[in-house]
Amino acid sequence: MFAVLAKPTIMVINVAQLLKEPVGSTRTVDVSGDEELDVQGHVELVRTDRSILVRGRLSTDVETTCSRCACPITCGVTFDVEEEFFPTIDVVSGMPLAVPEDDAFTIDEHHILDLHEAVRQYALLSLPIKRLCRFDCRGLCSACGRNLNEGACSCQSASGDPRWAGLEQLFSAAEVGRPGVNSTNAAQRKLKRR
Repeated sequence: MFAVLAKPTIMVINVAQLLKEPVGSTRTVDVSGDEELDVQGHVELVRTDRSILVRGRLSTDVETTCSRCACPITCGVTFDVEEEFFPTIDVVSGMPLAVPEDDAFTIDEHHILDLHEAVRQYALLSLPIKRLCRFDCRGLCSACGRNLNEGACSCQSASGDPRWAGLEQLFSAAEVGRPGVNSTNAAQRKLKRR
């Protein structure tokens, strides 16, 4: 019987050997996602004096919703990653190390660098602010909530915000003219004044 081998997923990297090497040593790793986060690309791991610097270009598809009609959509994003991962245990002595920042990414006690959280954050930050299912998405009816991409709704057109009623009266008076005053009489009065 033959076993089907799944595509190897590399989002978790053992960096024990790289931590033992001198500052400036590098490794390039092809990154492929797993069931949690489907991502493709490559990263370069660089040994610094206090950490591992991860740099690379990755791409993934993010499931989200349209900002106008709330339909589910998939956004493809490509982003550059540049993040520092700090070891929590000295690789040579096995002694605990202080992490310089509270919110820093860390390498665990087994010298495993896990890219999941950093990649998730970078993917979310690279999403467009206004995500649309299509460029001309019409959105939802503000009265009944119908998706206007599927057709017009039977709602009456909105009468508008009541706070603007005074301004609407001014515009309608300008278009129709004030009672007892028409445009020809107003023009004639202007000529008489000169």
